[in-house]
Amino acid sequence: MSQDPYALLGVARDADADTIKKAYRKLARQLHPDVNPDPTTQEKFKEVTAAYEVLSDPQKRAAFDRGGDPFGGAGFGQGAGFSFTDIMDAFFGGQGGAGGGRGPRSRVRRGQDALIRIEVELAEAAFGVSRELKVDTAVLCETCHGDGAAPGSSPVPCDTCRGQGEVAHVQRSFLGEVRTLRPCAACRGFGTIIPEPCRECSGDGRVRSRRTLTVKIPAGVDTGTRVQLGEQGEVGPGGGPPGDLYVEIHVAPHPTFVRQGNDLHCTVTLPMSAAALGTTLTLPTLEADVEDGAGSGVETSFELEIAAGTQSGTEQVLRGRGVPGLRGGRGDLVVTTIVETPTRLDARQEELLRELAALRGEEQPTGQVKAHQKGVFGRLFGH
Repeated sequence: MSQDPYALLGVARDADADTIKKAYRKLARQLHPDVNPDPTTQEKFKEVTAAYEVLSDPQKRAAFDRGGDPFGGAGFGQGAGFSFTDIMDAFFGGQGGAGGGRGPRSRVRRGQDALIRIEVELAEAAFGVSRELKVDTAVLCETCHGDGAAPGSSPVPCDTCRGQGEVAHVQRSFLGEVRTLRPCAACRGFGTIIPEPCRECSGDGRVRSRRTLTVKIPAGVDTGTRVQLGEQGEVGPGGGPPGDLYVEIHVAPHPTFVRQGNDLHCTVTLPMSAAALGTTLTLPTLEADVEDGAGSGVETSFELEIAAGTQSGTEQVLRGRGVPGLRGGRGDLVVTTIVETPTRLDARQEELLRELAALRGEEQPTGQVKAHQKGVFGRLFGH
């Protein structure tokens, strides 16, 4: 050989494999054509790569130490073969070593998560409820117990890749022979083949089945909330651990209340006379929608006082009558009063209203016209 591989890598003749690999990685980072395209540097990179191939292979290294040609006369740096894995190790710190690979992949993998959507009533979302759900997911095959082989048989090593799960492909380039590892097409990278697949699951290790689950929906959930059921999703291929099941909540509209966060809003419509004189209304609580709520001592209604002279659009905030929060506390109930003006009056009703208007001096009301209140920028700049 015309050059000393130890000198090219800058290592002692008694250097161990780890020291040789570190030296090569350092030089490869500096000399790789993608980093330094200079032709002289490319030639140096080929020489360094060929030197590493000699010193990383115990047989070739021993042949060189005895004074022989480890390439059998091919010439140092001329067409020498090397592993593409070694270059990737140099840049990314892999542990494959010369000719190293990833090995066969496991047939056992974690299953996918599953998602189902359910609709609940507003009271159920507010106070919590338990629901029985029918879910259709992949479960463990009871015939083969997940290994995919028919009873009495078992997977065998792949003849194509000899159980490695990958095969080498060699290409020639300006660097020499580049060897890359690809998943074996015969066994799909598993390293084994199932000669007699299970008839129940066709070798997948799992089958689809419908089952019933009970989900506890906590108090305070809202539309879009997801309840997680750990390991209740799809069983993985090869009998792998199951994923999780997520139950997404949709809250149905309520005939009386509208939810905004943890607050409830409702509207009451009053005739003009009741708003003027004041009255008392009986309103239902959200607890009235709870099953058997009336017989459990839960307050299902309450009295709302409407003060005399209440104007249309007036809001009353009733503390603690809203929706319980997921983290504690409870929202409020906001009641908006709408005063209804009569549209159809008989002769007597019209006569009485005219008498009332005369008594209040309102026969020819002028109304009150107020200027539109400007915003802070309008006041500052006169707009």
